[in-house]
This record gives sequence, C-alpha cells and structure tokens, in this order.
Amino acid sequence: MSDSRYASLKKLTKFPLELARKRKVLFFIGSCLFATLMAYFLADPIFTQTQVYVIALLFFAISLWVTEAIPPFSVGILIIGCLVLIMGLDAEHSHTKYLQTWSDNIIWLFLGGFFLAEAMKKTKLDILLLQYVLPRFGQNPRSVLWGLMLVTAIMSMFMSNTATTAMMIATVSPIFVSLDKKANFSRALLLGIPAAASIGGMGTIIGSPPNAIAVGALENAGYSISFLEWMLIGTPIAFVLLFAFWRTLIIRYRIGEQTELTFDFLSKAVEVEESQEEKTQKSIVIVILAITLFCWLFAKWLGIPVAAASGIPIVGLTMLGILDSDDIRQLPWDTLMLVAGGLALGLAIEEQGIATHFVSKISHIQLSFTTLLILFGFITVLLSNFMSNTAATTILIPVALSLLAVVGADVNPIILPLVIGLSASCALFLPVSTPPNAIAFSTGLIQQSEFRLGGVVAGLLGPVFSIVWVLLIVGLIY
Repeated sequence: MSDSRYASLKKLTKFPLELARKRKVLFFIGSCLFATLMAYFLADPIFTQTQVYVIALLFFAISLWVTEAIPPFSVGILIIGCLVLIMGLDAEHSHTKYLQTWSDNIIWLFLGGFFLAEAMKKTKLDILLLQYVLPRFGQNPRSVLWGLMLVTAIMSMFMSNTATTAMMIATVSPIFVSLDKKANFSRALLLGIPAAASIGGMGTIIGSPPNAIAVGALENAGYSISFLEWMLIGTPIAFVLLFAFWRTLIIRYRIGEQTELTFDFLSKAVEVEESQEEKTQKSIVIVILAITLFCWLFAKWLGIPVAAASGIPIVGLTMLGILDSDDIRQLPWDTLMLVAGGLALGLAIEEQGIATHFVSKISHIQLSFTTLLILFGFITVLLSNFMSNTAATTILIPVALSLLAVVGADVNPIILPLVIGLSASCALFLPVSTPPNAIAFSTGLIQQSEFRLGGVVAGLLGPVFSIVWVLLIVGLIY
C-alpha cells in the first residue's frame, strides 16, 4: 500500500470517508485553479510554453498530493500522462523517457521485493521467523519489546511496512489479551511496532518508496548507488534510531524488568502439522530469497544489473508454483505507479531547468552546506507528516540538486538527496502520518496524543543521525 493520509484514514473509519468523497470534486477543481494561478504568477517571460505547462503540472500534483482529491498513485499516472501530452506537443523534446520510468531499474527492484514479500506471507515464513526469534529475547518486557521492534524493522526492510505492522500486531495480539488492555506494555508495543516498521524501511532501497525516489533521481543525475551501498548507509541509521525510540518507550511507560511474559500463543502455532508440500514451498522460497539477496548485495562485483537480479524471484516463484495469478493481483501495484510518477516528475523538473531557474533567484543568499542539510532534513520530516512521504521526496530532491549546482557547494552531490530520502521515513507524529500508525491507532488501545512523543523523538533525531552518518560514510565509500 502506498503511503498516504487516505490509506491511513481508511484504517480508522468503518465506512471510509463517505463524506470526504463529496469534497473530492471540489478539491480537484481547487487544485486545477491553484496550479493555473501558480503557473501564471511564477512563469518567467523567458519560459517556453513547455516549461509553463510543467510548472502547472508540478503544482497540480503537489495540490493533489496534499488534498488527496485522488489517490496518490493516481497522481503518478496523471503525471506521466500529462508529460506525454506536453512533450508530444513540443517537437524539441521526446516523451519516451517519461514512459520508460515504468521500466526503471528501481521499479524492477521494488517488483522483485514485492514477489519475495508475497511469497513469505503466503508460506508463512514471516510468522515462522517471529516464532523462531522472539523467544530468544527472554521474557522480561524490555527485551521482548526490543525483540518485537527489531524483528519488525528487519522484516520491513523487505516487506511493505503496512503489511508488516498488520501481521505483527495480529500475531502478538494474545499479549494484549493476557494483559490489561491499558497496560503500559501493551501501549508501548502498539507504538513501537509501527515506528519500527517505518524506521526499518530506511535500511534498504526497497524498504520505502522515498529511498527509491532518491536513488532514481541520483541515477538520472549520473550517480549510481548499489543495494549494498544503500544498506551500509541506511541500516546503521535505522538501528540507532530504533534503539533511541525503544529507550524513549521504556522511559515514557516505565517498563521494568520485574514482570515476565509467556509466549504460549507462539508454541501453539508451531505445533500445527505441516504437509510435505508446505515444507517444500518454504524451502523453495528460502533458496530463492537467499540467491536474490546475494545477487542484489553483490551486483556490482558479479556484473549483474539489479533489475536482472529482480527477475529471479519473479520467474522462480511463479514457475515453481509458489505464487499464482491471484497472488500477483494482490501485490501493491499502486506503489509502483506512485514511484514511476515521482521519477517522471523529477525528470521533467530537471530536464526543463525549472528548479535551477528558481534556485538561481535565491543564489545570493549565503547558506553553508550543513545549513542546507539541516533545512532539507527537517522540512522533509515536516511535509511527510502531513502528506505522502514519497510525494514530499519527489518535490524536494530536484530542488536540492539544483540548489547545490547554483550555490556551488564543493561537496559530494549525493549527500543531500540521501538525507532527504532517509528523513522521509521519520514522520511519525500523527496517527495518519503513516498507515502503520493508523493500524495501531485503530485498535482503540492508544490515544492520538500518545504518538506525539515518539513523533518528536524520531522527527528530531532522524534527520540529525542521517546527516552525521551520511557525511561520515559517504566520505569513506566515495
């Protein structure tokens, strides 16, 4: 499921937004008017008609993403369609490259990850992982909370954070039954699991759409980041931030070591007899998962394109009968549409020189590179709390790259986009900031106000950790 307030709100309402639907037409019309006005006032006399159209499309997309008059993935489709039309009217520019974002390396990388995640879910390998790992964290509440958050974060590096959260909360729900519903440990779990799902997504390129947007934008600018290189950058930040969030929950809810927890509900699931066919399917998925991860991690050294490695689970899992057509229909195709639209919009903004033009207007303002990092890091978190974090990343990265070019900062240009992409996963302030938060809130066991402390901690520490670590690791790697 792509990230959006609408997706979050659907988790919180029994009848999803019946009244809101009546306002969507007004929001859509208002977005059209807003885009027209912004293009009229911001268009420079030297602009071509194509540049004016792209500016209008940019603000149209921003308005639609903020108001969600149509779903975020629909905005992605609309962007590509409009760019094909706009560029088709301009003989000097080709529209082909915008259609090709559908087959971008990042899209194939995500698709391979979706196939693996669906196979793990279908064969229940995800639950098996939980059953195997969780008892090894002992029985005191602090260790159990850390164990659940750690498992959630690791799984969300390769699965949808929404699906991971739903699975984890459903699996550990017997803990809520055995304890008082308002027990501090239950509330800490319901805050820690969705936060871990969002934070864990920072660890890999396929863990979160903003990561893909950052990598795709850098590839278009001529800078390549491998799967392993991203993990070296993102995974340490994710685990440090996860630890900080865990400590915050322990202090906030005064979780001690006196009480012991039992995991009878896990052992019951383990006792279920498996058929030989089910065991074979699990073995096949594990082998394909291992081969795919190996090829992703060492693609540069093996000389295998990442997109080609993604074909291993796509072909293998369908050929061997693990996934069928019904399973494929359940994949989160909307996320691919959103990412493709974001890549196309960023490409158009860069190709038409729009961000460069407006950034040049403020080039007289003296800003240090550190100031830029701090500014963009916290703006990303702020926007991502109130709109799709993929959309926020799509808007900010082209501006950041243009600002570096105009200001002339003598630094590695991949640093700022990386900070923006990582900071986008730190927006946890509201129940509707991310679908995982909404899933936890929909249980009715926690209040809206309880998200604020963790949201502030992640929103403040996330960009800071990202800036410090990216500056350090990029200097070592590159």
